[in-house]
Amino acid sequence: MPSVDFTTVDVFTSTRFCGNPLAVIPDARGLSGTAMQRIAREFNWSEVTFVLPPRDVANTARVRIFTPVCEIPFAGHPNVGTAFVLAQANSLFGAHHGDRMRFEENAGIVDVDLSRNSGRVVGARIKAPRPLEVGNTLDPDVIAGCASLRPEDIMTDSHEPVMASVGLPFVLAQVTDLKALARARPNTTSFAGAARQYCADGRLSLFLYHRPPNNLANLRARMFAPLSNTMEDPATGSASAALGAYLVSRQKESDVSTNLVIEQGVEMGRPSVIKLRVRKVRGTVSEVSVAGRCVAVMRGTIET
Repeated sequence: MPSVDFTTVDVFTSTRFCGNPLAVIPDARGLSGTAMQRIAREFNWSEVTFVLPPRDVANTARVRIFTPVCEIPFAGHPNVGTAFVLAQANSLFGAHHGDRMRFEENAGIVDVDLSRNSGRVVGARIKAPRPLEVGNTLDPDVIAGCASLRPEDIMTDSHEPVMASVGLPFVLAQVTDLKALARARPNTTSFAGAARQYCADGRLSLFLYHRPPNNLANLRARMFAPLSNTMEDPATGSASAALGAYLVSRQKESDVSTNLVIEQGVEMGRPSVIKLRVRKVRGTVSEVSVAGRCVAVMRGTIET
């Protein structure tokens, strides 16, 4: 394995050591998939990204995303953080890029717009690569068990726990209040049983959220994926995008354009702010994007 440089950033925050940490390998040429997986396992964060030349020169880069246990087709904070890191260089693989990038990923093309403040890149907005896909509902009692909660802590008035995706699937479940959200703890045994029952690949990621009735545009969330070696994630852009798209899809109006803000990671001491923009046209969610700030943390080299 060749020596490779890396940069780490905290994503969905402007405060170092908050948000969701991400390691980016800006030039992963020469690394095999096996080596990428080993590096991701070594960092042991929710994701690590590996940047490669694009297959199509019309795009900016090919980005592969690995958790400690597997490669995944798409994720939110890895895209936002990778764009932020790549923006620090004027060119990539010999080609110049502007404030718009296009990443080739297993889920499809991810369009990126860099965010600036006084001319300095401070973050990015990404568009989900796939339209909203809604799967089956899940037994609220089973989901309560996964989160070590009482069945009555899971709200079903608005919707039952449901599988949804805009590139990566999550179970979306609403809880009654912030106290219930704070009490939640992942129960790995229950997760394994639920995954066998509901997930063909044997993995299940649970996105719990609370939506105050007097402030529907601001939500608080937590994400648990212990079967993927992530007991809790401080900020999950792909889950937030799926939730935003799902909630807007259920609104009665056929044409909707709305902004949502999701706070996550509060209970972990790594507060994060995820900004969503969702559009529905003629009854169909046509676009969902995720935005956030980033801050650089470390640079280094992985030795051979």
